[in-house]
Amino acid sequence: MERQGETGMKVLVTGGGGFVGRHLIDRLLARGYFVRSFGRSAQPDLETQGVECHRGDLADAAAVTSACTGMNAVFHVAAKAGIWGSWNSFYAPNVLGARHIVKACRQHGIKRLVYTSTPSVVFNRRAFCGADESLPYGSRWLCHYAHTKAIAEQETLAANDSDLQIVALRPHLVFGPGDPHLIPRIIEKAQAGRLRIVGNGQSQVDVSYVENVADAHLNALDALNSGKAAGKAYFISQGEPVALWPWINALLESLGKQAITRTIPLPIAYSLGGLCESLWQILGRTNDPPMTRFVAVELAKDHYFDVRAAQNDLNYKPKIGMEEALKKTVADLRQRRLA
Repeated sequence: MERQGETGMKVLVTGGGGFVGRHLIDRLLARGYFVRSFGRSAQPDLETQGVECHRGDLADAAAVTSACTGMNAVFHVAAKAGIWGSWNSFYAPNVLGARHIVKACRQHGIKRLVYTSTPSVVFNRRAFCGADESLPYGSRWLCHYAHTKAIAEQETLAANDSDLQIVALRPHLVFGPGDPHLIPRIIEKAQAGRLRIVGNGQSQVDVSYVENVADAHLNALDALNSGKAAGKAYFISQGEPVALWPWINALLESLGKQAITRTIPLPIAYSLGGLCESLWQILGRTNDPPMTRFVAVELAKDHYFDVRAAQNDLNYKPKIGMEEALKKTVADLRQRRLA
C-alpha cells in the first residue's frame, strides 16, 4: 500500500460532493492522489479539479462496485443524516450502502477502508461526560439515523481482517466553511424565533471543525498503512467541550443576530417532541418536525467524549483551534450570505 507523498495512489471518496467529503478531497489532491468521488448528484466543480466523478446510489450494489474498480483505498463518508424520515430511507443508504462498500472492497482487492461514523451510535438517552470507546452501542433509539449508523458501524468493523483493514471515525457536530446543515439551520431557526434553550442551558458538548475532521480521515488511512487502528472506532472532536448554548449565542452575536434567551424544560420539550413525531406520522410529512425527542435530549444533556485514543493511535491533534475555526466559519457564512 502506498504511503503519503507517493504517486499512483487511487482513492475513492463516497459523498465527495458533501461537506466533509469536499474538504477531504482537497487534502487527497494535495497529496497527489488520484481521486474518484461517488455521489447521487453531478459534481462539475470537482471535475474541474481533476476528480473523476461517478453518479449512483449507495443502495445500488452494481453502482458501488463500479465506483470501487481500480481503487487502492476507500473513504466511505456518504450517509443519509437527519432526524426525520422512514426507516427504509435511512436503512437503505446507511446499512445496505455500507454492506455494498465492504463487498466491493473485497471484490476488487482493496486493502484499506476508512468509515465515517457518528457518536450517535452510542446514544442511550443519557448524558456522556468524557466517555471513551469502551461504551457499548446504543439502545432505546429515538431516531433512525443513529440506529442505522450503529448497525452499519458494527457490521463494517466486524468485517475487518488481514485482507481488508477497516477503521471507523466518529466526528461530533461538524461545523465550518461549506456547512449545509448545522449552523445554517441554527441561524434559520433563531431568525424565525423557533429556537429555545432546552434544559438548564449548562450542557457541555463536543464540536468538530471540518478541516480537522478531514485531517483525521487522512491520519486514519496513514495509521492503517502503519499497522495501527484496524478494527477500531475513534471519537473525533476539537478535544475541548464547549458550553452549547453560550457557544451558539456567541456565534449568533458574531453574525449580528440576537442571542437565544427563552428556555424550555427538558420534560416539556421531550413531550412536545413526541407529540410532533406522532402528528408528522399521521399527516405523512417528510420535512423535519419543529421538535423531536432525540433533539430534545441532545440539546439538553452533556455529550462529550475522550479523544485520547485518536491522539495516540491516529496521531490526531486539531490543527485549527476554536477561535480560528469560528472566524473561518463566520467569514464563510457571510460570503454565502447565510447570515
